[in-house]
Amino acid sequence: MKRAIVRPENSGASSDESLFESPEFVTRLTRVAQLWHYVLVSRVLVYFACAFFPGLPGFFDRPSQWLCLGLGILCDLVLTVIGQLSRTRRQVPPRYIALWCTVSMLLIALGTLATSIAMFVSSPSIDVARYLDAFAAIRIGTILVAAAAVAIARPAFFAFAGATALGGAIGKGSMPFAFAAMIFLFLLIVMVREDVRHQRRTERANRKTISDQQRALNLVRDFERAGRGWFWETDRHGQLVYISPTVAAKLGRSVSQLLGRPFTDIIQKRVGNDESEERTLGFSLSSRTPFKELTVQAAVHGEERWWSISGHPISNELGNFQGFRGSGTDLTEKKKSEREINQLARYDVLTGLANRLHITDLLERALKTHIGQPQPCAMMLMDLDRFKAVNDTLGHPVGDQLLQQVAARLTQIIGDRGQVGRLGGDEFQIVLPQITHADKLANIANAIILSIAKPFAIEGEQVRVGSSIGIAVSAGAGVSASALVRNADLALYAAKDAGRGVYRFYADAMHNQASERKAIEDALRDALAKDELKLVYQPIVDVASERISGFEALIRWQRGSGDAISPAKFIPIAEESNLIIPIGEWIIRSACAAIAELGPGYRVAVNVSPRQFGNDKLPATIMSAVSAAGIRPEQLELEITEGVFLDESPENLEMFQRLKRTGVRLALDDFGTGYSALGYLKKAPFDKIKIDQSFVRGAADRSSMNAAIISSIVGLAAALKMETTAEGVETHDDLDLIRGLGCSHVQGYIYGKPMTLAQALALLRAGDGRVVAEGYKSAREPRSRTFRQIQVASGSHRYEAIIRNVSTRGALIEGLWNVPQGTQFRLEFGPDLILDAEARWSEANRVGVQFAQAVEISALIGGAGTAPAPRSRIERAA
Repeated sequence: MKRAIVRPENSGASSDESLFESPEFVTRLTRVAQLWHYVLVSRVLVYFACAFFPGLPGFFDRPSQWLCLGLGILCDLVLTVIGQLSRTRRQVPPRYIALWCTVSMLLIALGTLATSIAMFVSSPSIDVARYLDAFAAIRIGTILVAAAAVAIARPAFFAFAGATALGGAIGKGSMPFAFAAMIFLFLLIVMVREDVRHQRRTERANRKTISDQQRALNLVRDFERAGRGWFWETDRHGQLVYISPTVAAKLGRSVSQLLGRPFTDIIQKRVGNDESEERTLGFSLSSRTPFKELTVQAAVHGEERWWSISGHPISNELGNFQGFRGSGTDLTEKKKSEREINQLARYDVLTGLANRLHITDLLERALKTHIGQPQPCAMMLMDLDRFKAVNDTLGHPVGDQLLQQVAARLTQIIGDRGQVGRLGGDEFQIVLPQITHADKLANIANAIILSIAKPFAIEGEQVRVGSSIGIAVSAGAGVSASALVRNADLALYAAKDAGRGVYRFYADAMHNQASERKAIEDALRDALAKDELKLVYQPIVDVASERISGFEALIRWQRGSGDAISPAKFIPIAEESNLIIPIGEWIIRSACAAIAELGPGYRVAVNVSPRQFGNDKLPATIMSAVSAAGIRPEQLELEITEGVFLDESPENLEMFQRLKRTGVRLALDDFGTGYSALGYLKKAPFDKIKIDQSFVRGAADRSSMNAAIISSIVGLAAALKMETTAEGVETHDDLDLIRGLGCSHVQGYIYGKPMTLAQALALLRAGDGRVVAEGYKSAREPRSRTFRQIQVASGSHRYEAIIRNVSTRGALIEGLWNVPQGTQFRLEFGPDLILDAEARWSEANRVGVQFAQAVEISALIGGAGTAPAPRSRIERAA
């Protein structure tokens, strides 16, 4: 049976529901069934009263009457059982309760009618009115109770039923009927009382429910107004029946405009890989399954807005699908934050270039095709030259702007050919897929070097830096990304060694060199523990008195295998690996111990590298070593290279002052070879300037400018009340020059090579501190051995002679006897080559001559047979 049911708004039922699916109808019938046990008891008592009380003969003397009465009681039992089962809905669906209640009540009504007709037909002699009046009163009263529960007109129907039964009994004057009526009325009153109590409980529960609902509604509204989320609901057809006003406002529409429209209309449809969330939403809506935290884009015109939505299907009390209900939150700010986090995770904040992680990922993808096959790719590593000086002199903000402009130039040069990334600091990485031709890569590298060399305009300043580039190529041979980076790094290292401002391609020899450096570094870490490091001492001599004033401590490394490693090789490695800190401390402590053995009249100088100088613990280390050795602090001299001037910072000056307060002497080493900052000579408390050997060697040559440079340094030191030490003096000519220029101390082979501490002590004891210069008269260039006859003219005389050894500045001639020193010659090597020369020395028939001007050796020896003759580069004094 179908009927239209009118429901209030949002009641959860549609208009095409059947009567038995109506929640209101089912609820009323269920309530009747729950009270029907009272009806059953009253009916049984009345039947027994009518059957067994005297004065009612023949009332139930026919089987048909018993059958009808039994069927009625059976229906009462069914209704009673249904009422008890309805208290647990999991066992009996509500729709079946309603159906069984209706059928049972119809059977009761039909049974009443059939019983009355049977009595009238079968017993016409009985006072039908009497019996029918009482019997009908019972039956009608029962049906009216049910009708009262269904129609919710309980008081009126209960009163009507009670009056009917009581009036019939009293009117006939029959005690059984009066007794039956009293039982029925008593049970009816019990039913009414129970129903009233139930009604009150229901009203209290309803009031509490309404209060809770109002509180929940207020909380929901506050939640919506705060913008922390929103709610929505659809009907069974997917059309909106509720949506939060805040969402409607963000969509630019009113709530009334959105109600009745499909829920999917407020979702922006996307295509491609981004539509997976929308597909999941469509599937969930069509399959009526829950969904949770789906990320969708809102259909907002001119604005990007993201939502996270959740929903679940809703059903009425009978389990029928009624639509969806859910909530949503605004993810717009979260999406922006995620985008910013992704930008920070993959791109450099300062320059906007790919960072180390992202550029490494791009390199790995560039080395393989989409199916995993190797493909050609090149990579460049670029490092800025003199960038640290910019940071130190102009400040880090200028350095940051410089990096930004460098990134812009690199991006412009590379364009679409590759990807530029910043690894950190001033180091950049460039990935160039499908480019392996050396000429193309060289052109790109040259363009980068020339572009970076151009000045940068920053805050009104012209900032200039350079760049060095290392290039590594993978020709599709399956080179890994890490191997390619390592190769490019080795090439960059080679570019820096080549003088900076250049590029270098990776070669296998670089890897061998790197392996050697790694092996040296590993062995150097154990060298101290294995006692493989030694100190040797080279004398420093006072020029005026030719007495030893002290020594310079020089480190040597003799490995356990007997191989000697040059300091020029392992000291830079110690610097890079920071091993110079423990090694430097060991040198200082060993030198202090050596001073204690040399005695109070001598000093020992040790070299301090820039990395050591930057170590905050250096002054404490020195004080500890001096105290442990029991020497005076001024007996220890620290030689500091000009490399520390690269960092013109207050911290450096503070370190100078701290070292000076320890009482040790400070010497500026290798002056003039690096970044000579004359201002530091005034600020830093140096006691001595050491003139580098590159100025000393060959200074006696009349064509050299070194003598003038040495003279200037000596004059500067004298003005600042500092001593000077000339390093690398090896010939008497150089010694005489240094002495004449006023240098206070000399250090070099002419007074002794580096020696052990025992040898130094023996040298001091042998001469009581005095030492004699022993060495060659002068320096000469490398010579070639030859045998060629030439013509020699001296005044009006001509001689034949043989030239034996020749250099660009002079030669050894045989065949001329007893030639006085200073004799002038004209040497005829051929009609087109005649040289003026002067005799510098003579011994028997051998004469050493010096050319008036330098010449090419190949022009002198011509086609004559020659053979290289490695000889000592200096000639002993006569």
